[in-house]
Order: sequence, then C-alpha cells, then structure tokens
Amino acid sequence: MPVPEQEDGFFPTATPAPKREVRAVWVTTLSGLDWPKTKATSEKSREEQKAELCQILDRLQECHINTIFLQTRVRGSVIYPSQMEPWDVCLTGRFDKSPGYDPLQFAIEEAHRRSMELHAWVVTIPCFKIANAGKMGRKCMTKTHPELLRKLGDTYYADPGLPGTATYLTRLCHEIVEKYDVDGLHFDYIRYPENAPAFPDGQTFRKYGKGKKKDEWRRDNVTAIVSTIYKDVKELKPWVRISCSPVGKYDDLSRYSARGWAAYSTVHQDAQRWLRDGVMDMLCPMMYFQGDHFYPFAADWQERAYGRTVAPGLGIYFLHPKERDWEWGVVQRELCYLRQQQLGGQAYFRSQFLTDNTKGIYDYLKQDFYPHPALMPAMTWQSDRHPAMPVLTTRQRLQGINEHLEWQPVEMDGTPCRYAIYASKKKPVDTERGENLITVTQNCHYTYNLLSSTLYGLHLAITAIDRYGNESEPLQIP
Repeated sequence: MPVPEQEDGFFPTATPAPKREVRAVWVTTLSGLDWPKTKATSEKSREEQKAELCQILDRLQECHINTIFLQTRVRGSVIYPSQMEPWDVCLTGRFDKSPGYDPLQFAIEEAHRRSMELHAWVVTIPCFKIANAGKMGRKCMTKTHPELLRKLGDTYYADPGLPGTATYLTRLCHEIVEKYDVDGLHFDYIRYPENAPAFPDGQTFRKYGKGKKKDEWRRDNVTAIVSTIYKDVKELKPWVRISCSPVGKYDDLSRYSARGWAAYSTVHQDAQRWLRDGVMDMLCPMMYFQGDHFYPFAADWQERAYGRTVAPGLGIYFLHPKERDWEWGVVQRELCYLRQQQLGGQAYFRSQFLTDNTKGIYDYLKQDFYPHPALMPAMTWQSDRHPAMPVLTTRQRLQGINEHLEWQPVEMDGTPCRYAIYASKKKPVDTERGENLITVTQNCHYTYNLLSSTLYGLHLAITAIDRYGNESEPLQIP
C-alpha cells in the first residue's frame, strides 16, 4: 500500500472525529522524562510534584485525550507502595524511598476527576541496569528472584522461558489491579531484547524447549506470559482493558520488507495471535515511522485486528528538532490516514512533546482533530449488556441563568457507571453523533449556564456508561 495521496503536502481535511476513539498518551516516569521533574523530598516538593501531574492532565484534558498510559513499573521498580518491588528513583532521587504519598492512587483519582482513563503501564521483561542493582534495596529482584534474571549488555532481563517469569509478572499485575481502580494494564517490552540471538537462554531452552525450534519456543514463551496475566486479571476485574505496545511492524509483508525490525521474527512477539486468541483487548503498535514504513504496516494491523482495538502509537518525539526534525505534515498525514481507515484510535509517544505543542501538534489536535470528547471503544467481547438509563431526580433553576440536573446513580455488576452528556438543537438528541457529545463525567449531577454560547437553546441527553464501555439508552431532557 503506497503513501496516500497528498495535496500540497497535507491531507486537505481530516475525516470527522467519531464518537468512539482511543486517544492515548504515554506519560513516561523513567528518569522523570515526562513526570516528575520535581523530587519529593519534603512536604513542599511533594505538593509541587503532585501539581506537575495535575498540570499535565489539565492540558491533556483540554485537547480531549481520554486515556493515560502512566509508567507504573519502570525497570524492576515501581511508583506505588509494592510488596514485591522497590520504589523507583524518579520520585525522590533515590531507589527504595517513599515519596510520602501514593503517586499511582493520586494519578488515578486525578485522571478520573477529569473523565480520563488511567492505564498502568508496566515494563515487563527488562528489569534494571546492572550498575543499579546494589542501590535498589531488599526488594530488588537480584535478592528476591535472582534465578529469573539474565545479563545482556549492561542490563538484567527476566528470562521469558522460565515458568517463574510468568508467575512473577502475573503476581505483580495482580497486585496493581487488586489494590487500584485502574482502567487498564498496558504492557511494554513484552518481548525478547533487540539483539535476541545474544540473549543467554541456552540452558533454559535445553531444559524447557521440548523439541521445538527456538524461534517458535520463544514466541510461545511470550504468549504464555500474556495469556497467564490476561486470565488472572479478567478473573479479578474483567473490565480492566489489557493492552500492549508491540514493535510497529508485525512482520514482512508480500510487497514491503520490515527491514529486519519486526515483532514476530525479530523479537518473538506474536501480537496478532494475541488478538486472534482473545488474550489481548487492544494493541498500540509503536509505529514510529513514515512513508512505506508506516502505511502498509498500519493496514496490516487493521486487517488482522480480529474484532479487537488497534490504536497505533505515533512517534511525535521525532518532530522535535533535536530528534529527527520531521516535518509536521508527516504526522498530520498519518493521523488523517488512521482516521480515514477507521482504526481504533491513536496513541502518542510521549506526553511532553504533545503538551509542549511541538510543531503545533497540540493546537491541531485541540482545534481540528479532536474538536469534541470521545468515548473509548466498548469491549463487547467481554460484555455486551447495557446499563439502565439514568433517572432524573432534580431539575432546578439556580440564580435565573443556571440549571442544575441530578439523576440516580447507575451501577453495573456492582461498579459505578460514568455518564455522557450530549446536546443538540434537534430533539430527541442523537447520541450516536460524536459532535453532540459535550462531556463525560463520573458525577451524578450537571450544572450549566442556560445563556452560554455553547448550550443556549439546546436540548440535552444523558447516558450511563459501564466499565466495559457499553452505553445505556439516553435520558432526553428538552
């Protein structure tokens, strides 16, 4: 598939934004790249660290981002009080030191307050630099599970071929999902290292290979980790969306070569099989490419989505002059193509390059590409039941120009629903039209100005949305 037709270097217009679309951003905590910049070493700096995150979330909310991938397990260390692994260095400047609060809990509450989903981003196979092992305290894997670790270059990796690796990572993910109200788990680096032939797993292969070819065995090992975690999490909280970021090209195509960098053949990551086998809800392949390295491979992911969600990750950091200094049109064309071909959405690596408005990308998203909020795609394969319609309990005029609405809380399987509010000049309000969606809230009330330019003379409708993304019939409010 060639690069799409261009007009003066750009698509003339983007396809209108749909009602449902993944709009995700990776917020990197490794070395505080996106957050935190301030180390929490005192009460004052702790509050500054919190405020930094709130500023990021505010800015992302303003351009209608709906999903935050927050790096929660960094490299064998974490940003929450874990029974299994030490605190990461990014929070205080020291490993295994508490920042004095729970950053993951804080991030979840603040994201939900802004009607955004929070997915815990878990780096899986790479653990930590060998030089850092002595700084990480008694919960470091070199002390708790040294048998799972292998050295390659300057880094410790968990060996995917050992059954204990799947068990360990499943326990870690179980801890996160059990303790926290995360909306998703997002796996990064759930694969073998880049220089896979050098990975020292010969002894493991001899013990567990069972007559398979080594490439096939390795792919099966990674798939076993994915399957084990997926089954455990779904038994605990089935609405938690499981996703990962595979290498951006699945494998060579009939007309286009992956040029030696492919998920399936290079790093033993059979991500399309995970969709087919139903052990992954969403893929965000790292498509940090352009031209013929991007378009045909994006089409390949879409053609083999097996009814699940594919939201390609875009390398917007390449727009920066100190990176590859891409022309803005490269990313704009990719965005328009993904929307035009009806992929499940987009993800952006990484947050700072979006919030800093690198080459105008923030302005473009806010003003043109994401003009209204969007709901996440529903996980109908997990549940296709719809919640009850909200029931209005209060409609009250306040101070003459404001109207206050309240409705009864709606629950589905014992978990609270969120609510989507729509508005249009026509009645009944068509809640299938994305442009009518004005906000999503976790509250059971809504107050608006009757004379505001955005809502004057409009009719409202309210729907309930369960944790799987299924939506109720609308409560129409003329």
